[in-house]
Amino acid sequence: MADILNKWLKGLEKTRKVTFGRLATMFGATEITVDTWDELEALFIQADLGIETTQQVITNLIKEGDRSGVTRSSELRELVKQELLSRLDEPVFPDFSHLKPAVVLVVGVNGSGKTTTLAKLGKMQKDTGKKVLFAAADTYRAAAVEQLQVWGDRLDIPVIKGQAGADPGAVAYDAIQAGLARQMDVVYVDTAGRLHTRFNLMEELKKVDRVISKTYSGAPHATWLVLDATTGQNALLQARAFKEAVNIDGVIITKLDSSARGGMMFAIQRELKVPILYVGLGEKPEDLQQFDRQNFIEGLIQ
Repeated sequence: MADILNKWLKGLEKTRKVTFGRLATMFGATEITVDTWDELEALFIQADLGIETTQQVITNLIKEGDRSGVTRSSELRELVKQELLSRLDEPVFPDFSHLKPAVVLVVGVNGSGKTTTLAKLGKMQKDTGKKVLFAAADTYRAAAVEQLQVWGDRLDIPVIKGQAGADPGAVAYDAIQAGLARQMDVVYVDTAGRLHTRFNLMEELKKVDRVISKTYSGAPHATWLVLDATTGQNALLQARAFKEAVNIDGVIITKLDSSARGGMMFAIQRELKVPILYVGLGEKPEDLQQFDRQNFIEGLIQ
């Protein structure tokens, strides 16, 4: 357990140093004043919690402080931890054991680390003895198909792909048929990274989703949105657009170790109201960790 916590501490080092680390200087023996709350509010906004989330957090802290008789800033540490902890859902991972295969649609914008994350998910499943198949439905970028094929070769995971510019729905269809025929446990469908502002591309994503549902009853069994932590509040705009297009039921946050904006996790949780399932704490496959809200808070506030 200590090793896991150390991984979180290391992964959240930038966020802690730039923003949340400043809490340590606030948690002294001084009396709580209006300035204390103003400083906390400014810190949370800088940490990318978002204005609405920050205002709610401050309001609740003031109420709880009054209720419990907290008068010194040194007593605020645990209140802050508990308030932030209450704003994060414990991840609930879907049970795919009765499905052969389970189909997971993976979506996100270009540069979010989507394809690499998908590969890490595949390795995670394969290491538990599951049979995994990748669908290279990002047919617009030849490099994306090649990247997934490289991962497939490296991990010994089969990849279903089409020609450059092929219909991504057709690739998803072929992959599901192959998954059914081969009795795979999981089929991960990699979709084209798309800007949330591109209407035609978002419409095409809806089409891929429809093809999957018509091909295999109940599919996709999960749709996971990959968001880049370094984009901060911009990830909210992406989240809204993707949620409108498809039924997002889980979020994966990448590049948390490269970001000083770890506070965006609270804004994402508030916006989407779906669990954060995994976070990327480094480049190695084992650095993709199941989200642990307790370790996350401990990694932020020392």
